[in-house]
Amino acid sequence: MEALVETTGGQFPQHTYLLDGTTLVAYVKVNETTPFYFKSGIKGFDKRGRQFVKGNINLFKVKATNDTRSVQGSKGQVYSVNDAEKTCTCPGFTFRGTCKHLG
Repeated sequence: MEALVETTGGQFPQHTYLLDGTTLVAYVKVNETTPFYFKSGIKGFDKRGRQFVKGNINLFKVKATNDTRSVQGSKGQVYSVNDAEKTCTCPGFTFRGTCKHLG
C-alpha cells in the first residue's frame, strides 16, 4: 500500500490517497489522520493533470491487511479479496456487490 499526497493546488484539495497497486482504497482529508475507506476499491485511479508526492503511510491509521488475499481472475488479472470484510477488487464485485472470489 502506498500514500500519495496531492500537490496540484487550485481546485484540488491536498488530500492523501491510499492506493493498493492501481486501486484507490481510501483517502485522508487534509489535516486528518483517519482514512475514509471505500466499500470496494476504485480501479485505475486517474492521475492525469494532477501532481502527487509520495507520503508516509505510517502516519495514518491504516486498516490491517492480514485478512486480504490475492486471487487470479479468469483472464490473468490479480484481485485483492478481504474475507473479513467480504470485499473484492474485481469488476463483478464493484458493479454487483458480489463475486465468485468470495468464500
